[in-house]
Amino acid sequence: MTAAASPAPTAPLPGPTAVLSAFTAGLRPAHIPPRVRERVKDILLDTLASAIAGRAGDETAQIGALAAALGRSDEATVLTGGGSSLAGAALSNAYLVTAVTVCDVHRPTLFHTTPQVVPPALAIAERDGCSGAALLAAIAAGLEVSVRVARAMDYPEFRRRGWHSPGVVGPFGGAAAAGSLLGLDAARQCHAFALAGSQSAGTFAHWGTPTIKFHQARGSLSGLMAALLAAEGFRASGEILAHPDGGLFNAYSNGGLPAEVTGGLGEAWKLEELALRRWPAGSSLQAMITALFALVEAHDVQAGGVERVRIGLSPAVHEMHGALPWTDKFKALLSAPYIASIILHDRCCWLEQFLPGRYADPSVDAFTRQRVQVEPDASLAGNAASVEITMADGRVLREARSEALGDPGNPLDRAQIVAKLREAAAGWFEDATVERLAAMVDRLEDLADVRELMAIFRAGQR
Repeated sequence: MTAAASPAPTAPLPGPTAVLSAFTAGLRPAHIPPRVRERVKDILLDTLASAIAGRAGDETAQIGALAAALGRSDEATVLTGGGSSLAGAALSNAYLVTAVTVCDVHRPTLFHTTPQVVPPALAIAERDGCSGAALLAAIAAGLEVSVRVARAMDYPEFRRRGWHSPGVVGPFGGAAAAGSLLGLDAARQCHAFALAGSQSAGTFAHWGTPTIKFHQARGSLSGLMAALLAAEGFRASGEILAHPDGGLFNAYSNGGLPAEVTGGLGEAWKLEELALRRWPAGSSLQAMITALFALVEAHDVQAGGVERVRIGLSPAVHEMHGALPWTDKFKALLSAPYIASIILHDRCCWLEQFLPGRYADPSVDAFTRQRVQVEPDASLAGNAASVEITMADGRVLREARSEALGDPGNPLDRAQIVAKLREAAAGWFEDATVERLAAMVDRLEDLADVRELMAIFRAGQR
């Protein structure tokens, strides 16, 4: 074969980081299908409700003190009132979103996306006076990048090594959302992702402690810093995900599943896999709670008439939640026996049910220990739960759920999210303020300046 007939060299295909960077830099509101835009609004509204609820978090004041120590400027709003620096708002608001375990979850990877995506987006959008449409596109980019990177980690292997998705993957979502609003081109967005990956960390060694939630707050701040530094022209690796020497897919997993990053990008929206939580409790217990409320409402179950409760959970969920003591608020929010007991006692599951006066109440404690049995059931997969209640009159009531209220197959609609917002804001915002906030998110594309939205929160308590 002569030199003239030799085939031309083929340029290597771009790696997954470069593909995500081009997607993020090029995403515009018009590129997002109407169905997905409405879902992003749902997620934003739910995130705001979760943050308002987070003012009741036991560690919220400690995180606020750290945020204040990071800077004394007043350019971004804290979602429970007042102003802070960009870094302080990103940190505080992320913790508020996750503080009482009522934010979103991507169930296949146990990944809470919104604490890392929405706070840095709000901070940049407020500082720069961005439009609601720009904010919507930025949040969509952050959510989509987050879910795709989380899926590509090959979660079973990733989890086997002890990694916690929000801390490792979260900075990518924050970097995408902030980078979108900063107008980073594909090259600088690639550096932002690489800088985000250099800050990826967080393991399940912290399960049962507030640090498992701090992973989300730190992920938000890391994503913000990555985007801001990349905007200054700071350089980093051109491929942080699939690099053979220290790329995250190799370092944190077994090579990962890179096709999960790029397959159908911009056409199949993976952010639609996100579940929203209706109740403040462990994300893996939402199906159990859904089943319990179905029985309570269908049969008017009262705790006084209950002889025995048997709960079946998958072995993996049982290991995390089945025997956890309810000795403080955070553990109570994650304890399957306590949550089952308090739903039967109070016929409600909101923040009041996780105060010391309830989880330490002698009669509730005795009922939980003596009458509630939580068992692993190998026939159940994922977050599925079975509930059997034996009544004192001999009736046996049964309910099983494979999906929770709020899961993609049984989603919360806008009205249900507004109801959650109203419940979270009780005693904080006037009803008219809640309605104004919901209406503003509903018409987010028409909002000329995000500062109008943030002004509602800056004013704080009524």
